[in-house]
Amino acid sequence: QVQLVESGGGLVQAGGSLRLACARSGRSFGTRAMGWFRQAPGKEREFVAAIGWSDSSVSYAESVKGRFTISRDNAKNTMYLQMNSLKPEDTAVYYCAASSLYTLPNTQVGRYNYWGQGTQVTVSS
Repeated sequence: QVQLVESGGGLVQAGGSLRLACARSGRSFGTRAMGWFRQAPGKEREFVAAIGWSDSSVSYAESVKGRFTISRDNAKNTMYLQMNSLKPEDTAVYYCAASSLYTLPNTQVGRYNYWGQGTQVTVSS
């Protein structure tokens, strides 16, 4: 089993920045990719960014390219999402996810088999 715990969410004004972290514990092997998804009220969960766990491959949703940066620290078993130039439409619950089955590209919810509880990000206009 893999446990994922997100942190770093909060309230920020438009144009501001936040850094999310996802701490991974449990099985220390078998993770092929990790990603960030978000879900706004009344909307489906959508892909934000993903990173390969054993290589440096990354992928981003078009809506966040150039503003968000995904990274990881394998020694700390932690993944990060640096979010800059935040917009009100970025408001959502952000979820960390891990996949033991698929490497990148990996943008589909169903390809991730471990999920965190989520952290709220609210961007005010």
